[in-house]
Amino acid sequence: MAFELGIFHFGELTPDPTTGIPPRPGARLRELIEQATAADEAGLDVFAVGEHHRSDFAVSAPAVVLTAMAERTRNIKLSSAVTVLSSDDPVRVFQQFATLDLISEGRAEIIAGRGSYTESFPLFGYDVSDYAQLFAEKLDLLLRLRSEHPVTWRGSLRPALRNADISPRPDRELPVWVAVGGTPASVVRAAKLNLPLSLAIIGGSYRQFAPFVDLYRKSAKDFGHDASKLKVSINSPGFVAATRREAIDVSHPYFQAGWMANHHQRGQGVPMPRLAYEAQASGAGAFFLGSPQEIIDKIMAQYEIFRHDRMMIQMGFGDVPQKEMLRSIELYGGEVAPVVRKEIAALQESAARASGQEPVA
Repeated sequence: MAFELGIFHFGELTPDPTTGIPPRPGARLRELIEQATAADEAGLDVFAVGEHHRSDFAVSAPAVVLTAMAERTRNIKLSSAVTVLSSDDPVRVFQQFATLDLISEGRAEIIAGRGSYTESFPLFGYDVSDYAQLFAEKLDLLLRLRSEHPVTWRGSLRPALRNADISPRPDRELPVWVAVGGTPASVVRAAKLNLPLSLAIIGGSYRQFAPFVDLYRKSAKDFGHDASKLKVSINSPGFVAATRREAIDVSHPYFQAGWMANHHQRGQGVPMPRLAYEAQASGAGAFFLGSPQEIIDKIMAQYEIFRHDRMMIQMGFGDVPQKEMLRSIELYGGEVAPVVRKEIAALQESAARASGQEPVA
């Protein structure tokens, strides 16, 4: 698989830091559809939306939003980021994304996660104390639905299925990634199930996450899987502009507002002073903030460590205005992506030749 570059967005409804007025949900959703269209036209590989069940986010039904995007795009992959599988029904998740896959002609993906926002658990009648068991059991069912038809399955937290006819069926096996925030047990689970890993790096030094990727590949090998075929995605906040100063000037007020208003626990926002934001934009920091060349340099520096397959930027967190967002997407797809793909392809070809293998086309 050629190296992929994409965008993910939560669809926040953060009050504007100047006016104090939040965007209307309908307007926000239409902006996301326009952003996905722009990303497709710019040649990016993936556009993903999150799932939240609060009034400060516009996206509670990712498959619906992605299906609207499918009708406006032609090539870009459309993914959740994430599907909160612990509080959803795997049968409905499978049906919704199978439908999306059929409409988009094979461009749907699921990134399944346990959910760091917990409002959906009581909303749908689940006990958050079953947090870990719910995800393990429902992920097992989702994978069975993907591979078997009809399906017979039994768990302890959901009614059993017996020779269940689950439709529609996609024309291919739906890609399912496992989202991980840096928990070793979650990394090992993804490796055991032979599933691609979507690793969130949202602060600190990205280098501290190298042991998790190493653990993932080692565990996959220990479980008898071909670790070289397992995919890794790195997911981090960022914003692209003509210069680093412009990227920070434009995005920081909105990011800071978003971290205060839309944080995991309501009323417990996390401050993000300008100096801290700038530190995250440094060469060692987790954020992708800067000019196209600076973004290229950081992606390549991370590739030397992670040897990953995909880079996803959470672009414009906190509702950066649409004009600036579309320009950032244009720079990311038009100036960053082609150079990164070319440089990584050259590294892969060189490594393949050094090992006596045929380069991958």
